[in-house]
Amino acid sequence: MRRRQETEPEIAGEAAAQAAVTIAPVTPAEPDPQAAAFFDVDNTMMRGASIYHFARGLATRGMFTTSDLFKFAVGQAVFRLRGNENPEHIAVARETALAFVAGAKVDDVVRLGEEIYDEVMADRIWSGTRALAQSHLDSGQRVWLITATPVELAKVIAQRLGLTGALGTVAETSNGVYTGRLVGDLLHGPAKAEAVRALARREGLDLTRCTAYSDSANDLPMLSLVGHAVAINPDSELREHARKHDWPVKDFRTGRKATLTALPIAAGVGAVAGGVAAGIALRKHYRRHS
Repeated sequence: MRRRQETEPEIAGEAAAQAAVTIAPVTPAEPDPQAAAFFDVDNTMMRGASIYHFARGLATRGMFTTSDLFKFAVGQAVFRLRGNENPEHIAVARETALAFVAGAKVDDVVRLGEEIYDEVMADRIWSGTRALAQSHLDSGQRVWLITATPVELAKVIAQRLGLTGALGTVAETSNGVYTGRLVGDLLHGPAKAEAVRALARREGLDLTRCTAYSDSANDLPMLSLVGHAVAINPDSELREHARKHDWPVKDFRTGRKATLTALPIAAGVGAVAGGVAAGIALRKHYRRHS
C-alpha cells in the first residue's frame, strides 16, 4: 500500500518531537508518566514574543539598529490590528528570515539566547503561569514548552524555568551551522497539535490526561487535542471558544501590562517578524567578523 504523503504541519510536528530533549528530570515521590502539560510561550508563559525579545537583545549588542527593530515592531502591530496572518505574507517573511540566518552557528545562537534570556526575558515571565507549570511538576507530570520560536531558544527558556523540555520550530543544520531551511514548517497552529501527538507516541502519554495552555485561537488544534484545555490571557476568539466549551480562563494581565501584551502579534507572524530581525542582526555580525 502506498504511504500517504505527509503534510507540512505533520513534518514540522514530527521534527519538533524528535528535537525535543528532556532538560530537567522530574523526580517526585510519585511520578505520573502518562500525564503532561504543554505551555505555549508568547503571551502565555511570557509577556510578548520571545523571538522579538531576542532581537531586542541583539540590538543592544549593536548587531543591528534600533530603527530596524522599530520597523519590525510596527509591522507586527499592523498584522495584529488587522487580525491577519496571511499565509503568503508569512511564507515570504519566513524565507527572508531563513536566508539571513543561513551560515550562523547553532552554538552562537544558544549562547546569545542564554545571555539575552537572563537580561531581557526573565522579568517577563508571568508568575501565575509559572506557578501553574510548577503545580504540574509537583504532581509528578512532565511540562513542555511548545512554541513557534526556534527550538534552540525554546530550550533555553525551558531550562531556565526548570521545565522538562521544549518543542519549537526546527531549522535544518549541517555541521553545527544553519543551512537556511526549515524542517517542515513553523511550529504553529496545526503543527503544534502534530508535535503533541508525536511526542505522546514517543513518551507513552495519554492525551486525555494531558493539559494544554495558550493565549491564542491559533492553538485551538492543540487545545482541542488534550483532555484539559486552559486559556491564559486569551484573545477574544479563544475567550469565546473557552466560554462555549467550559474551559478554564486565567488572565494575569492588568492595566498597562495588558495593553503592552496585546501589541506583539499573533504567534506565527511574531516568530517570523522577530526571526527576520534576528536574522539580519546575525548576518551583519558574521559579515563584520568574517
